Amino acid sequence: MLLSSDVIKKSGIAFGTSGARGLVTQFTNEVCAAFTHAFVATQRQNFTFTHVAIAIDNRPSSFRMAMACAKALEHLDIEVIYYGVVPTPALAYAAMQDNTPSIMVTGSHIPFDRNGLKFYRPDGEISKSDEQEILSTRAEYAPFEDIPNLTVNSSAARLYIQRYTSLFDTSLLSGKRIGIYEHSSAGRDLYSEIFSALGAEVIALERSDEFVPIDTEAVSDEDIAKARTWSKQYALDAIFSTDGDGDRPLVADENGTWLRGDILGLLCANALHIEALAIPVNSNTAIESCAYFSHVKRTRIGSPYVIAEFSALAKDYDVIAGFEANGGFLLASDVKLKQDTLKALPTRDAVLPALMLFAEAKHKTISSLVDSLPKRVTYSDRIKNFPRERSQIILTLGQENPHRLLQALGFEAVSIHSLDCTDGLRMTLTDQRIIHLRPSGNAPELRCYAEADSVEVATNLVSLCLKNIINCGFVDSLSE
Repeated sequence: MLLSSDVIKKSGIAFGTSGARGLVTQFTNEVCAAFTHAFVATQRQNFTFTHVAIAIDNRPSSFRMAMACAKALEHLDIEVIYYGVVPTPALAYAAMQDNTPSIMVTGSHIPFDRNGLKFYRPDGEISKSDEQEILSTRAEYAPFEDIPNLTVNSSAARLYIQRYTSLFDTSLLSGKRIGIYEHSSAGRDLYSEIFSALGAEVIALERSDEFVPIDTEAVSDEDIAKARTWSKQYALDAIFSTDGDGDRPLVADENGTWLRGDILGLLCANALHIEALAIPVNSNTAIESCAYFSHVKRTRIGSPYVIAEFSALAKDYDVIAGFEANGGFLLASDVKLKQDTLKALPTRDAVLPALMLFAEAKHKTISSLVDSLPKRVTYSDRIKNFPRERSQIILTLGQENPHRLLQALGFEAVSIHSLDCTDGLRMTLTDQRIIHLRPSGNAPELRCYAEADSVEVATNLVSLCLKNIINCGFVDSLSE
């Protein structure tokens, strides 16, 4: 017999900002089974259930991992509901309606040689304390060689489509031309149906048979150019896309300019008349300065931290939500939309913020809505294959001597107004520019976020920081 905690520890897989992530080679059948047995053991302490739902993204490795999880559930005499390739929020929503735990096999936006597992309790996404329970649980299980084939149940996809098409008039998007950048998104077969049912003319753009790791926080130069070209070529009012598992939106305006996720979230929250928000620390400060919301609480980066704040906010407010800089919108409470009620979905979702934006822009342009907000612009990028240990050296030394770090980053004639170590190192300068360094929770990457009064300044801040960090002597110079 095997012990789940021993197998997981030996695998080297860890929980990141949202879900367990690692190399595909680390997610052996044995390891997938270990996570599944541990997850079920933790859920049985608080819930009674006979089924567990599973869905996957379009990564080449995801179906095999799902079959391994299903085999582990079979050993536990638990029936598997396999929803196939659907967005993560579609799986979570369907499972919550059935009061059923669920497992999403996805690596989100990280490269296809990596993958992951996201776990949902019957009442929503697991917490950080749930993650630690999974890692420490000593569930016994037997190794296996054969894995079952799985038959797709399409009900989660249908329920997700109905969630949005039933809320709005069929003319909501009439007269609008919306391009859908399909690539390898898990929801690419659903989005056209949703937007078409609401009256839009939909143009499908660049579907890929190979997995494309779209990162909504670090849009590639190639995708920036594509959006501008598509917008002109097809006279589009908007472009919609998502990351790999469909929980982070990527939306462009009528000019083909991609919106930052936190600006999209801000516009969505305002359209929904949200009272109180929980947002990660790296979000745009326009969220507070616009004065649309009664209360804004900043958290560490990652949906579990945002979700953890909802219960505290619920003591004082009725209409609560959260969103992240990557655009994922988390609806913590039911919301009234005219005569209908949109049920809570406290996990990242890509469709809701896009729909609310399109609804607000029915008689306007998207760019005019963005222009109405306080003029604060964020930009981010990352250094790939950057060891976490080196990132930590930079953060530690920066906390001890932030002015020296600024100099090493290339800033000579500027000083720090405030320092925030909630998650990484966030430095607000005396001229109100912001530089935020943080190791990724999902991959060996160092992210740099910047905020300023213009796109050019924010972009230059990130470029300067990353250029100096890449300098091979950077860390050593700080250590001297």
